[in-house]
Amino acid sequence: MKRVTLLDVYQHPIAQKYITRSGLAHAISTAQYAFDYSQEFDVNPDLAVKAAFLHDIGHYTWYKNGSWDYSLYKQNDIHAIKGAERAHKLLIRLGENPVFAKKIALAILLHTDSYLPDGNLQLEPLQEVVALADKADEEPGGKHHYKTISNSEAIFKLESLDKKVEGKLNLRIS
Repeated sequence: MKRVTLLDVYQHPIAQKYITRSGLAHAISTAQYAFDYSQEFDVNPDLAVKAAFLHDIGHYTWYKNGSWDYSLYKQNDIHAIKGAERAHKLLIRLGENPVFAKKIALAILLHTDSYLPDGNLQLEPLQEVVALADKADEEPGGKHHYKTISNSEAIFKLESLDKKVEGKLNLRIS
């Protein structure tokens, strides 16, 4: 089975629509952080970068009077729920290993507790890596969703990250 790469994911029309809506630069930065954290937590870097890249694919834009309303978003947000489902479906369509697709979807579901009742979750290492990576790139008021990146720079960064992941996966096999 051929490995589904970040570039494969990014080039799919579903990803083009929803990842760009929630912030392509943030998605890539979060994936880069997740790669680094995956080494620290001994997590499969392929799963970590995909989950981090797709972690906000379920975002809905909350506007009031034509402007982004962060408090409205915080009050009504369920993007992790929608994102887990959307990412799982996308990964399966791309030919991802179904076990991996489920692990990635669960990491997306649990990357934030903004929609959960108060309480402490016990996160698995992959889920913790994605949550930490998201927090590492976060900016007050959701500004991290509005950082910009050109398509050519995005492709370059994703290809570079894919090569780093491939290198780590090859080391694990040998």
